[in-house]
Amino acid sequence: MALSGSVMGFVLSFAVVTIATYVSTSVLTSGSSIGYSIFTAGLTSLVWFGVTYLVSGTIGVSGYWVALGPLLAVVAYFLTVDLLYEGSLVRAVGISAGTWSVTFAILFAAAYMGYSSFQALGVPPGIVAG
Repeated sequence: MALSGSVMGFVLSFAVVTIATYVSTSVLTSGSSIGYSIFTAGLTSLVWFGVTYLVSGTIGVSGYWVALGPLLAVVAYFLTVDLLYEGSLVRAVGISAGTWSVTFAILFAAAYMGYSSFQALGVPPGIVAG
């Protein structure tokens, strides 16, 4: 039962981030598609996890340096979005902020109605839950 719950959580979380990415890119870019939003959500999730794990998990920073992993992950997240969508780094930050805002709204509504916890895969947790 725990594995199926984890798989369901992953799928729903991924769907929320994909929808949020699609909405954000629809507003801020001329060419937005659900397929490319799925790709973006997956890649940014991997980048976020990979950088955070590499810096905080593998290198094993501690003390004040523990914030280095998430900080570098946010920078890598912005750079990944910048590579995927044409425009400037400012547009990438806008797309990311839009994605986080839409994700926040969806998760807040779902948590308010008692349907989910207040977190999503591929969106920096401190930003959504904070």
